[in-house]
Amino acid sequence: MTALLKFLLITILVMWLIRMIAKILLPFLFKKMVKKAQDNFNSATGQQPFGQQQTRPPHTNGKISIDFIPPKDKEARAADKAGDFIDFEELK
Repeated sequence: MTALLKFLLITILVMWLIRMIAKILLPFLFKKMVKKAQDNFNSATGQQPFGQQQTRPPHTNGKISIDFIPPKDKEARAADKAGDFIDFEELK
């Protein structure tokens, strides 16, 4: 009978210790995981972390600034060389 009581006491004590350690360590681990996920997202999208702005030259009124021009794909280049098109109406 004492062996069963000793086993139950040790089991309860171990579970209580695991619970206390988890309360201390899990918030720290979750914060670390969230920060790592944010860093991965920011590096994949090319964005700066929150609170840090990219420096750009100031814009003046009446001026247009183009930061990026996407390359044309093959279909768009073929359509440019295809020639003139005439609009028509369908008669019934």
